[in-house]
Amino acid sequence: MGEHTQKTVEIYTDGACSGNPGPGGWAAILLYAGRARELSGGERHTTNQRMEIQAVAEGLRALKEPCSVVVYSDSAYVINCFKQRWYLNWQKNGWRNSKGDPVQNRDLWEMLLEQTKRHRVRFEKVRGHAGVDYNERCDVLARSAVPR
Repeated sequence: MGEHTQKTVEIYTDGACSGNPGPGGWAAILLYAGRARELSGGERHTTNQRMEIQAVAEGLRALKEPCSVVVYSDSAYVINCFKQRWYLNWQKNGWRNSKGDPVQNRDLWEMLLEQTKRHRVRFEKVRGHAGVDYNERCDVLARSAVPR
């Protein structure tokens, strides 16, 4: 591979929570060269939003080299943060939102932003529970990762 040629990877992500807050799970499916790699994990006490953010961060973190990535998520929170670049104002305003309140889930947003620096990432919204195979599979993985 030439130094300017990056692998193109697709990542489908999802988060799930039993109660909100409550026990939760996250999942990511990495697609490259016709192969799929499934990742998932869970937390005993979390929120759905945290699991959605963590799913994307863990998917990106699993890539061993800088890649060109398309992230598919059904989380409006995650997609809008990147499409509308909310994180730029959060950082500029000392991690406070437009109302002046501390940004929730700052730890995970920082982890995710760190991962986006390594790759060329494009975020795409996918409708949840709309029959998109990898999104449906992510939902199953995230729900099965919720600690019982």
